[in-house]
Amino acid sequence: MAQAAVGKKLPAFNADATGDQKIRSTDLKGGPAVLYFYPKDDTPGCTLEGQDFRVNHARFRKLNATVLGISRDSIASHEKFKAKFKFPFELLSDSDEKLCKLFDVIKEKNMYGKKVFGIERSTFLVDKDGVLRREWRKVKVDGHVQEVLEAVKAL
Repeated sequence: MAQAAVGKKLPAFNADATGDQKIRSTDLKGGPAVLYFYPKDDTPGCTLEGQDFRVNHARFRKLNATVLGISRDSIASHEKFKAKFKFPFELLSDSDEKLCKLFDVIKEKNMYGKKVFGIERSTFLVDKDGVLRREWRKVKVDGHVQEVLEAVKAL
């Protein structure tokens, strides 16, 4: 399976999303897209990150940018999470980890002394032509959304 790489067109993908939608890689053409991977719905860091994207969503839209959140949680879980925090963007379910593998975000983590595999908080910026332009890995939530917004402006 091909992997996403900075400077290259995204490999084709599709995923189920909230709002009873299916999002395809081809849907991202025409405007920048921000794909942010997060570990789990309704957990403290993931909630803060989603809220930061929500607060800045109008700024992204003014730049014609689409924001999409992605985790391994189910669509039902995503719908609850989205409604609870009034996220104005869609959340994609990657329960089969195809997108996680495409973007290489599954990493070994240490949770309470046990080794587990989970999503490493990561964000990817795709330009209007479907080319991956930036990636942020091992994301710290504070200030991250502002940094992504500045990168979208610079495209």
